Amino acid sequence: MKSILEYHHSMEPLTMMLVALALIVCAYMAWNIGANDVANAMGTSVGSRALTLKQAVIIAAIFEFSGAFFAGDAVTDTVRKGILTVDFLDPMVDEVFSFDIALGFIAAMMAAATWLTIATRFGLPVSTTHSIIGGIIGIGLVLEVKHNTSLINWDKVQPVVMSWVASPLLGATIAFFSYWIIKKSILESEKPEDRSMWLAPILAFPTFFVLGIALQFKALKGFFSRAESNGWIDDKGAWLPYNPKDSGIPGSWNPLAETAWLPLNSVILAAVIGALASLALYFVLRRIDIKEEVRGFRGVERIFVWLQIITAAYVAFAHGANDRSNAIGPMAAVWQVLSSEGGQLLEEADVPLWLVLLGSAGIAIGVMTWGWRVMETIGKKITDITPTRGFAAEFGAATTILIFSMPFLAVPVSTTHTLVGAVVGVGLAGGAKAVDFRVFGKIAASWVASVPAAAFGSIVLFVAATQGSDTDANALNMIVILPISFIAVGYAIWKSSGEIHVEDALSDAGGTSGEEDDVTPFEVFHSHAQAVEKTVNHMLDAVNKACDGEDPSEDIQATIDSELDADNIKAGLRELVKEDMRIGLQVKSDDFLHMVTRQDRIADYAQNVAEQL
Repeated sequence: MKSILEYHHSMEPLTMMLVALALIVCAYMAWNIGANDVANAMGTSVGSRALTLKQAVIIAAIFEFSGAFFAGDAVTDTVRKGILTVDFLDPMVDEVFSFDIALGFIAAMMAAATWLTIATRFGLPVSTTHSIIGGIIGIGLVLEVKHNTSLINWDKVQPVVMSWVASPLLGATIAFFSYWIIKKSILESEKPEDRSMWLAPILAFPTFFVLGIALQFKALKGFFSRAESNGWIDDKGAWLPYNPKDSGIPGSWNPLAETAWLPLNSVILAAVIGALASLALYFVLRRIDIKEEVRGFRGVERIFVWLQIITAAYVAFAHGANDRSNAIGPMAAVWQVLSSEGGQLLEEADVPLWLVLLGSAGIAIGVMTWGWRVMETIGKKITDITPTRGFAAEFGAATTILIFSMPFLAVPVSTTHTLVGAVVGVGLAGGAKAVDFRVFGKIAASWVASVPAAAFGSIVLFVAATQGSDTDANALNMIVILPISFIAVGYAIWKSSGEIHVEDALSDAGGTSGEEDDVTPFEVFHSHAQAVEKTVNHMLDAVNKACDGEDPSEDIQATIDSELDADNIKAGLRELVKEDMRIGLQVKSDDFLHMVTRQDRIADYAQNVAEQL
């Protein structure tokens, strides 16, 4: 495949303009992937305060770019995700059909990217994978009618639809039991810090074992499949066991050579990674004072801060490696058709290095510019996240994604769906009231809308551009339509002035905002201050009446009642700080509780004065 500069002088001006616009659409799609899907990796870390928003954005950008640039596939299927079935030996797959596919993929990328922009603007985490699948389905429907053929593989679409339910449910289940084990074995023990000193290294083993398997099979799949040695993965993505017979050793035999999909060499490597991580954590815990608070985290939570950051970094790396293809996969097919002399679509297309760089940079820039919007929804709007809960959610999501990636399933599961389900799962471990199902319900609705919304958009763009069989006229139409689409999207964003978040978008969708279960410790502290102020005011009224010779009995009783209310609020606040641990970045928990005690003494003094009257 020649570089873009080598085709600069050989391309017709019309084709050059179309390629330039297609590259802009590809970059726009990559930017949206970074802006929306980054919440999968770092949203829980921000919500648990393991990372600040700035730290999360920087780490996510680095790992997303690294995964996208270094670990992605060098060759991509031109018919993405297997949604379309094209017989490349059929005479129907000629230059005209190939050009229609190219225009269709441009429309699919633009429609999917526009839907992602809308979702990100409102802070809604949706699936970039399912968005591009929806765009391709829309194009497939139009091409079936136009070329009188059957293209859409509905057998492949069915598992995708089923994954809308299966992946969040499995993610929620694994996350729920992961956090339940941590809660019962560590957090609810008599001495949680002492218990975590020896149990945390044990829990680290299955964590890093799963990450070790996932790193080989999911994140570094392209790297291992490109290995020239007797590697882990074959050219179809299936596992290769370590088979001495294949290495030419006479008389050797491996009974698993024909059937194994989880090879012994990968299991051993993952076990080594898990053992080393457990050993390292054990020695680290021996050298630190676990009871010393750092940034407000108690001893147990301090351990899981690091585990959570590591799992979040893996998810970011794996996401960049895999979801990069959602942007540059269709573009690789477009480039293949428009840059080749015959204009013919082939089954596979090389991914040029400059296109890899474009997609990787687009994802990183999307993370750094708009990624914070969806981060807040994942980390703060669904349920309260602590480091232990965030770790359980990340572990549940990583495990679920790995399971669905295995050859016996091979379903293009959404990282977004899986991690949101995992967040709900850890929330349910604290009781149903801990989850804001109003927000989750609307997020789930946006998932269902992703495929039809992107499909409808791609159909509208493609039909508007391809009015006849003249390829030059169709190309010119697309060249005119794409800038208009960009202007329309930009105008819509500009008109929706002000900051829009999911809670604002859903505020009128039913339910009430500001429920008791949603208040923060600082809001309860403010309520306590108001109760203290009310107590003091009643005390002053009682003193004034006593000095004027009037009966202060009613105000004395009101003072006592108000002080009791302040005490009840204080007790609830102490439990809130103890259980939810939402104090950390702004003030240490001990300092905060000391401040509450000092404030409560004012009410106590006021009650004492009133009672002395």
